[in-house]
Amino acid sequence: MTAGPDLPTTSWAVLGMLSHTGESSGYDLKKVADGSLQMFYWSPSFSQIYAELKRLEGCGFVTSRPVVSDDGLRGKRMYSITASGREAVAHWVNHSPVEAPVLKHSVLLRAWLSHLAEPDRLRDILSEHIAYAETMRRRAESDAAAAAAEPTVPGAVLRWCIRHYEAERDFAAELLADLESQVLRDRPAS
Repeated sequence: MTAGPDLPTTSWAVLGMLSHTGESSGYDLKKVADGSLQMFYWSPSFSQIYAELKRLEGCGFVTSRPVVSDDGLRGKRMYSITASGREAVAHWVNHSPVEAPVLKHSVLLRAWLSHLAEPDRLRDILSEHIAYAETMRRRAESDAAAAAAEPTVPGAVLRWCIRHYEAERDFAAELLADLESQVLRDRPAS
């Protein structure tokens, strides 16, 4: 297959989610994005998911069909990846340049500017980040346990996420300890 359309990475992420889930609604895909995908990429909003599904359908990579609920009042669309969509995302995975990860870490930026920070504020930022990282680690651990039946590599990605969030938590705790040492060191003698 030759190179396909120049799509944003979010399009490929949505198409990739469909390659894992099979037929899904936009709501179903958002749940996947809020679960596993956000552990290592990000979670697009509902509007972004639906915009990408429309774009992918226009490319012939996705088909959709309306489904009416049992009560006949609500309807939704179910989306499926097409054979050309599967080929396109496989081509993207195998042949497109891989961008280097971009680290935009607002906690680290604030720690880097600690000489300007109020110690209590920085202490709060680091404590909140420790709690966040622990929450994400637990979620990754839960997803990895639930994904035990999945192919080996997606399960390994979730195990990587567990280690990543453990490291985030531990490093933030180390920064907090460094802050406490600095505050004690800088405290005027009485």
